[in-house]
Amino acid sequence: MTETDTIANERILRVREIDPRVRHQVILQLFENLDADGSLQLVVDHDPKPLRHQLEMRYGAACGWTYLEAGPDLWRVRLRNGGENRA
Repeated sequence: MTETDTIANERILRVREIDPRVRHQVILQLFENLDADGSLQLVVDHDPKPLRHQLEMRYGAACGWTYLEAGPDLWRVRLRNGGENRA
């Protein structure tokens, strides 16, 4: 298995399919509700740095962020919630 393969209990979210007005809100809600062994893989057409900063400001070290693919046309990021803010 390579780093870019999906893993057990991972949800893949194609961000372009979400209304831009609510994208970050949807991602934050999904992140907050990740199981302890779960992850969320984002598939986007640009580097999601603003989202990373937002997650880090809100959750600090609890936000696990791993680039699986970094452009130029496609970015894939794996998010893990290692904090106490799980539902």
